[in-house]
Formats: sequence, C-alpha cells, structure tokens
Amino acid sequence: MVMEELKILLVEDDEFAAELIYNYFLDYGFEVIYTLTAAEAIEKLEQISYDVVVLDLNLPDTSGFEVLKHMENKNSTTPVIVTSAYDDKNIKLRSFKYGASDYMIKPIDLEELEARIWVHLKRDNHGVMHSHMKEVPIFEIKDFMILFKGKKLDLTTIEHELLKYFIKNRNRIIRRSELSVVLSSVGTERSLDNHIKNIRKKLGENSKDAKYLKTVYGVGYFFNF
Repeated sequence: MVMEELKILLVEDDEFAAELIYNYFLDYGFEVIYTLTAAEAIEKLEQISYDVVVLDLNLPDTSGFEVLKHMENKNSTTPVIVTSAYDDKNIKLRSFKYGASDYMIKPIDLEELEARIWVHLKRDNHGVMHSHMKEVPIFEIKDFMILFKGKKLDLTTIEHELLKYFIKNRNRIIRRSELSVVLSSVGTERSLDNHIKNIRKKLGENSKDAKYLKTVYGVGYFFNF
C-alpha cells in the first residue's frame, strides 16, 4: 500500500545541509518544502498545513524563534523539531517554551531525525507507521527490473535503460544530446520522443502534467521524485 505523502516544511539556511535532508526524505516518499528564511517559512505556514516542521534557529533574516512564536500565536499543533549548532541549556529551554517538540544539535544524523519525526507524528495520532513508508519507495532498481510504487514496470529494453538513467541522475537537467551520447541505442530524436512518451504513459502521466519526468523545453528533461 502506498501511503499519502507527508509534508515537511524544512527551514534551513545552510544549502548543503538542506540538500542532504531534502534528498533523504524524498527517497522515502515525503513531500519536502524548503525555505531558508523565517519570513518565507511563516508565509508557507499561512498557505498550507504541514505534518512536521524542521526548523533551524540561525536564519539570515531573523531568529527561528519568530517562526515558533508565529505558530504559537496561531495555536498550531504541528510538531516542530528545532535544529541548532548551540548545545545550550537556555536556548533549548527557550525553544520548548515557544512550543518546540524536539531539539537536535548539529550536525544532524538523518536517520535519527527521521526516527524523531515518526515519534512525533504517532504522538499526534497520524496513524502512519514508519515501516510503511520504507517498504514502498517510489522508484526502485532491482536486478533487471524497475519497480514503480512497488510494482514492476513493463518496459522495453531502451525504455528500461532510459528510465534507469533518469533515476540515477534525478534532480538535475539532462540534455537530449547527453542521452544520445550515453545511450547509443536511443536512436533519432523522433524515436527518443516516442520512448519518453511511452515511459510517461507507463507512469500514468503526460508531458503537460508530468510529476516525475518533466520536459525542459529547448534543453532536455528533469526527473524528480
């Protein structure tokens, strides 16, 4: 069973740390919305609801405490895991005073962060177990098969090679010329278009409404999950 994506609001001004957290949780089916300032975080919180907030205290515009205060004023029940470089008792106590659910010292261990997130989600009666998310990754390359949400995709040899390349090179723009060089079996541009169209069809999407295999017009493709 594929679970509904859980939404994480990640507030972190360290781009390297943010990328690590972002990619880690994407792998397990979370939807991660990333922002690097307190102002942007507050704006995001006003727009939609989140299952959990991972909040750095040291932000470029103001302290993460302003985000905690905003959530407290809104009577928010969303768990907030504060991350900080400061192992300081007073800062910890202040964080909890303003409604933080947890406090982690940087550098963050991602498996520990994930475990703490699930603890707080279960406390808030989300009723979702940790193991469910890990059992069904969105894409999985297994032996000579590609699994999509736990089910084997019926792919031709070329489609298999293309999709495998997209999966291994996700979250970056892949030029059409790159595909022709790396995968000599792709053939002409017209045949490449047909292969892409067939892959999208098997993923249940199309070029106009693509969630995973997106077209970057005039350049190539962007594969994201």
